[in-house]
This record gives sequence, C-alpha cells and structure tokens, in this order.
Amino acid sequence: MSTSSASPAKSAAAAQHFVFGLGSGVASAVLLQPLDLLKTRTQQSGRPSLLIGIWRELTQSPQPIRALWRGTLPSSLRTGFGSALYFTSLNSLRQFLQKSNAFSQRIHAHSSSSSLPTLTPTANMVSGAVARTWAGFVMMPLTVIKVRFESSLYSYPSMWAAVKDIHHQGGMRGFFAGFGATAIRDGPYAGMYVTIYEMMKRRLSSLVSHNTSSAEATKNMTSSMASSVNFASAILAGTTCSAISNPIDVCKTRIQLQPERYRNLLHAGYRMVVEEGFQSLWRGLGLRMSRKALSSALSWTIYEELIRRYTGSYGARQSLKSV
Repeated sequence: MSTSSASPAKSAAAAQHFVFGLGSGVASAVLLQPLDLLKTRTQQSGRPSLLIGIWRELTQSPQPIRALWRGTLPSSLRTGFGSALYFTSLNSLRQFLQKSNAFSQRIHAHSSSSSLPTLTPTANMVSGAVARTWAGFVMMPLTVIKVRFESSLYSYPSMWAAVKDIHHQGGMRGFFAGFGATAIRDGPYAGMYVTIYEMMKRRLSSLVSHNTSSAEATKNMTSSMASSVNFASAILAGTTCSAISNPIDVCKTRIQLQPERYRNLLHAGYRMVVEEGFQSLWRGLGLRMSRKALSSALSWTIYEELIRRYTGSYGARQSLKSV
C-alpha cells in the first residue's frame, strides 16, 4: 500500500498534531478568556458572588478590556501547550489502540466528519482520560498561575512575580496544588468527552448522508459539513461533561487559590458544603458550561480542520510524486 493511501491519522506527523493543537488551544483561550475569568471570580469566594456585580466591577474599571482579559498570557500558554500535548498524546494513543486491536476494535467504513482514528467507545474513553491526565500534570504549574491571575485574591504584576510568590509559599509543591482534584476532574471528563464527541459525530454524519449517495456524502463530509458536524458534536459533548464535573472544578479552584485553607478535594468539598451549603458546589456552572462548550468546539473544530487540510495536501503531494 502506498503512503498516499494511508489513513489521515497516520499521514499527519506528531509535530503537526502538536502545532495544530497549540494553535487551536491559543485561539480558544484568547477568545474566551473573559468567560474563564468570570468563572474563577464566582468560584473563589466563600460568599455568593452575583455575576452582574462582578461584570460591573470589571467593566467600570479604568481599563475594562485589560481587566476582562487579565491572565490571558498564562491562560494562553497553559491552554495552548496543554492542547498541543493533549492532542499529540491522544492521537498517538488512538493510533496504538487501533493498530493493536485493543478493546476488540471493530471499525466499520461509513461517511464521517472525523480526520482521526476511529475506535470503540471504551477505547475512546481510556485514550481521552490518559492523554488529558498526562497533559494536566505537565501543565499544572501554569494552571496554578493562571487561576491566581484570574482571581481577585492576588495582584501579581507579572508571571515571574507569581512564580516567586507561589514558590515562597509552598515550594515546588505549591505549583502542583490541586493536581489530585484536577486529575479526578479531567480524566473522567476527557474520557466521557471523547466518547460522546465521537458518538455524536457518527450520529450527525449519518443524518447528513442519509439522503445522499455514498460518494456525495463523502465529498460533503470532507468539506463544509465536516466542520459543522464537528462543531455541533463538540458543543453537545462539552456541555454535558461540564455539568457533570462542575463540583470538582469548584473544589479545584479553591485549593489552588487557598491551599492553606482547603487541603484536598474531599476536605474542600466537605468544608464548602458545611459552611456555604450544597449549592456552593455548583457556582459558575453556567459560565463553565458556556466556556467549556465553546472552547472545546473551537479547539476540536480548528484542530480537525487543520489536520484534514494537512493530510489532504500531503496526499496530493504524494500522488504527484508517484506519477
């Protein structure tokens, strides 16, 4: 079999997945930073914070644009490189699972919007959870800095000032505050997300191709409809998984902002429920659902479209070489 006939996932080198993941992550982080900042502000306090009050405080500041996009640099670095590591690891894991036939893979040919390896739901869940946990661990120091920049509890003039303060307070361990909660949140979240995302892509792809011939459906799914299907699937998956994992996200935010007050996930959850009520675990739910849904949709749609275009141009170049 010629190289040009290889699957799209095999055609794209790991470096391309890293670069495309980086680009998609940075784009979503910059565009959606205000939502992330508002979410952090609503979760940080022990007292209920009205969103409208936080919004008014930010927009009435001397520099409202700067206030709304506070923390964009650490957020972009964290989300950009985190997405790059995640997508690269995820693609490698999915290729390995597909090639090794782990979890009894049964791949059926059908019209799909995906440019990536097709796996069973179990394999999608495992690969998503492992890739996200690994990326989360590597990017944990930037995550802690990002959350502190977004909160109103700290007024760091620069990232270096944040690094020195965190190290002074907790040493190297301070840069990994909340990792347990992050791993418990991100592992199942990513596993469920990839599973739901791939399932919705298959369902929506079949609806798109229902009244068209196989050739026409394939043509459509490699152009405009593919991005629409991927975007809608990512929105649905992001909304569902965000709602399920929100209590862990609130606890993670508290631990990263006040590690001396909230020791771990269980302690943070117990203390919040006792002192503030059960509803405190659902603070920022609407903002997080909106932000995660849009962020996932932008990241995955941009990433898959870049991969699709790269593999398409790669296949065309290989075909010309073989002539």
